[in-house]
Amino acid sequence: MNIFGIGLPEMAVIFTIALLVFGPKKLPEIGRSMGKALRGFQDASRDFESELNREAKQLEEAVVSSSKPETEKLAAANPKEDSANS
Repeated sequence: MNIFGIGLPEMAVIFTIALLVFGPKKLPEIGRSMGKALRGFQDASRDFESELNREAKQLEEAVVSSSKPETEKLAAANPKEDSANS
């Protein structure tokens, strides 16, 4: 088991130190608050990623839609090339 590059022995040492510093009654409360904070961070990260993807998709659609009229204008301005290529 390897979480954040910390193995099982390191996690046991950290847990033991936390147990000594905070005591057995306070440790579950700290764990809950850390879990809630981590969940909030994950939710915010997920929201940020979805917003970023949505904005990138809108930008891509805007670029594609703005390049179509230019291509059509060029084709309309040079009808000789279309008939010469046929």
